[in-house]
Amino acid sequence: SHQVEQNWEQIKLKEKGGNKTVLSGVPKTLPSLIKACRIQEKAANIGFDWKHKNDVWNKVKEEIAELETEITSNNTDNIEGEFGDLIFSIINAARLYGVNPENALERTNQKFISRFNYIESKATASNRKLSEMTLQEMDALWNEAKQQNK
Repeated sequence: SHQVEQNWEQIKLKEKGGNKTVLSGVPKTLPSLIKACRIQEKAANIGFDWKHKNDVWNKVKEEIAELETEITSNNTDNIEGEFGDLIFSIINAARLYGVNPENALERTNQKFISRFNYIESKATASNRKLSEMTLQEMDALWNEAKQQNK
């Protein structure tokens, strides 16, 4: 199937009126996470990819280091750019490991909501407001929620 995808990209580039460049077929209006997936798939289909999937982790580490450098310099624009680079490299890692990053993120969103709701319900049951609780108290309840969801 990978060979078919590679051939498809080559055919689209050769067709009259087809894509002028490899990435021109990626709609500009896609949500950023999905667009990143498509960009990386198209680049991989013409051979711009890691030889070994575990090599992607060096890139992720490099992006983390670059982000930390920009955070230290407190340059907001560069920080945003480096966060983008880090997210892009993590999406690439997900692709290499056969994980749909949209599904993975939604799974984590739901897990967070469930755990946070647990904290909130425990606070309500003890007639407390979340804003009055310490981070340590909330963290202890978070850990209870984690144990219950195993």
